[in-house]
Amino acid sequence: MKKLELGIVSDEISPDFAVAAQYAAEWGIRIVELRMLQSGRVPSVQSAEIKSVGRIARESGIRISALSPGIFKHTLSQTKEIEHEILDTLPRTIDLAGELGATLIIVFGFQRENHEDQERESLWLDAIRRAAEIAGTAGMDLAIENEPGFWCSSGATTADLLKKAGKKNLGANWDPCNAYGAEPRPYPDGYQAVKEFVRNVHVKDTLEGSLIRCVPVGEGAIDWKGQLEALLREDLVSHITIETHCLPLIEKSKQNVETLRRYLAELSS
Repeated sequence: MKKLELGIVSDEISPDFAVAAQYAAEWGIRIVELRMLQSGRVPSVQSAEIKSVGRIARESGIRISALSPGIFKHTLSQTKEIEHEILDTLPRTIDLAGELGATLIIVFGFQRENHEDQERESLWLDAIRRAAEIAGTAGMDLAIENEPGFWCSSGATTADLLKKAGKKNLGANWDPCNAYGAEPRPYPDGYQAVKEFVRNVHVKDTLEGSLIRCVPVGEGAIDWKGQLEALLREDLVSHITIETHCLPLIEKSKQNVETLRRYLAELSS
């Protein structure tokens, strides 16, 4: 079996990147995803803070793996917001990713409205393809994170839409916890459906649904041992990214690091 490194979303430790980097180093983590900083969510952050992030990352030997600007959390009816994100937020995120040495941008798959007609799928595909083309021109990949209540909610719905989009630089940010409660079940069925598109993996756990309450890994309903074994066996990604989502963040993030290291050690023995 191959090895999987552990990464973490920096604000799952602290929005202060210096604090996040300090704890990440203590826990032996050298891969960090950027989402929220003290001055806001990327890319709408102060330039001085970004320079500080770059400096700290270089000095700490941290690799910025991806940026998550929160693009496409709207409904398809919110056309002005979508246009702004495609023409403004995405290009600024691409520039910031280039500055920090990242090549992956995490986006979402549009929130579904009640009784939304399936024929509106063409609007979904048009927006996603435009975004992928802009990113591709800059040598960037996009990964759609599945989210409850979105067009991409499960492994199966995400895979179906990605197949139809047909863009080589467009993949999935697979989050089994976010797929909990949707059909098919996250692992093994949802993973089997989406695995050919997986570019990045988020790790958290829940018993009630990720939008209701998350719990430390191993205390919820997600079969993380099975999922990790499959990722190791099939060698789809080189790391997984912890997205704790339960308080207190530092304590629970450290617990997740320890649990995942134990699981990975057991699977390699």
